[in-house]
Amino acid sequence: MLVAAAVCPCPPLLVPAVAAGARSELRGTRAACADALGVLAAARPDRLVVVGPAGEAARGAYPGGATGSFEGFGVDVRVRLGVSESAAEGPDGSVAPGVPSARALPASLAVAAWLLEQARWTAAPVTGLGVGEPLATERCVQAGKQIADEPGRTALLVMGDASARRTLKAPGYLDERAAPFDEGVARALGSADVAALKALDAELAYELQAAGRAPWQVLAGAAEGAHLNGALLHDSAPYGVGYLVAVWS
Repeated sequence: MLVAAAVCPCPPLLVPAVAAGARSELRGTRAACADALGVLAAARPDRLVVVGPAGEAARGAYPGGATGSFEGFGVDVRVRLGVSESAAEGPDGSVAPGVPSARALPASLAVAAWLLEQARWTAAPVTGLGVGEPLATERCVQAGKQIADEPGRTALLVMGDASARRTLKAPGYLDERAAPFDEGVARALGSADVAALKALDAELAYELQAAGRAPWQVLAGAAEGAHLNGALLHDSAPYGVGYLVAVWS
């Protein structure tokens, strides 16, 4: 049963060491993400599932304790999914028994792991799911239903950016369809509108480089019938990329 969800963007720039001189532009986004995690903790879940976009080689499930880093972005910052560095390592720096060894987290789940570490998350065990951008809506919805059907109280942390074509300097250059698309997503997330999320045009989302489309539709599948209320906590596009933070509870 899904009892709460938080939606956060996943740019590595959320990590201050990666952002370097651009830290101030994302201060509000980081604060909203922290507030969203607080809502998840308050729901007293039995487990937290983190869902985020992933490339072909990084799709699939990740256990608690899976590791990631931001070395590809020029900084030596390591994270563990749902396990703090101090708890996971012994005094000699070795990985403690019981912490699973797994492939490296994709960037979206690494950002989520960093957010959870900053929040000192201890409310429930954490696992991850990397979702491919091309995944059809029906399969996203089915994956969400399977997550929600697991025993106990489930919370979701859904990572994903909105369009990356909001301005001339955006990663995908300007597309006039980007702002209206993001506005529709913001309305759906802010009102916990499951039907609106399921109705998102996957092809349009791909053209607008909206990496959050598939994870949002996983959320739609998980939340169907849960009767959650939504609130939009943050909506910005400082680099021509839409960053949305919302909570469902």
